[in-house]
Amino acid sequence: MNKTITQYDQAANKCENVFVKKTKDYGTAWRILRTSSLTDQLFIKAKRIRSLETNSEQKIEEGVEPEYIGLINYSAMALIQISMEASDEMELPADQAKMLYLEQMQKTKELMLAKNHDYGEAWRDMRISSLTDLILMKILRLKQIEDNNGETIISEGPEGSYRDIINYAMFALIKLAEK
Repeated sequence: MNKTITQYDQAANKCENVFVKKTKDYGTAWRILRTSSLTDQLFIKAKRIRSLETNSEQKIEEGVEPEYIGLINYSAMALIQISMEASDEMELPADQAKMLYLEQMQKTKELMLAKNHDYGEAWRDMRISSLTDLILMKILRLKQIEDNNGETIISEGPEGSYRDIINYAMFALIKLAEK
C-alpha cells in the first residue's frame, strides 16, 4: 500500500501542477460551467483516450497522459462546483482555488485508500483500457443522473462518480508511469 500512496501522490502532484498553472493563465473561468458541461468535457477526454487506445493512427501528437490529467482536473472542478453555491464569486483568487482543489483531492484520496484496502489493489491487475471503459461508464451514469435532474432512486449521487473517475484516472497514470 505504501508504494501505491507514493505513486498516487506523485501523479496527484503532476495534476495539481497543471491545475495551478492553468489557474494562473486563465483564472477560474471554469466556474461559469455547469456540472453538466464539465461532465461533457470529461466525456470528450475519455472518448479521445479510447480512440487513441483503439486507433492505429493518431493525428494530434499529444498522448493519453494529458487527457487523464484533464479527467482528474475537470472532475475536481466539478466537485468544487458542487460544493459551492451558484451565487458564490465566479473568479476565485488562485490560492483559494488551489485550496479548494486540494480539499477535493484529499477527500478523493481517502476514498481510494478505503476502497483500495477493501478491494486488495485489484486495479493493479487491470488493463489501462479497462480503466478507460470504467471512466466512460461513470461519465454515462453521470449524464443520466444529470438528465434526471440529479434524482436517483438507489444510486450514489454525482460526487461518488466524480471521485471514482479521479481515482481510475490516477490508477491509469500510475500504470503509464510504470511502463
